[in-house]
Amino acid sequence: MLLITLTKAQQRLADNIRQRRLALALTQEGLAARSGVPLPTLRKFEQKGQISLESLLKLMMVLGGIEELITATQPASSEFQSIDDVLSANHAPTRKRGSRK
Repeated sequence: MLLITLTKAQQRLADNIRQRRLALALTQEGLAARSGVPLPTLRKFEQKGQISLESLLKLMMVLGGIEELITATQPASSEFQSIDDVLSANHAPTRKRGSRK
């Protein structure tokens, strides 16, 4: 598990969006016009990493990656659907031993 602060996560997201924008040869003005995100909002995001979810999604629609974002936030599936499934499962712990050389 990667431990990262909220501020660093925001800045990494902003850096990634900026890199996507540059890879598509878009200016901040061009991206703002295509996405409907106000230019000052985009500038603030790229500088400080602060943006609303709606604006971030608008940017992702233009730059690509919105499907990956949605997929990344899907809950992990569990092998159990209820507490009864957990209780009825016969999961005996297996002993693990080191190998002899």
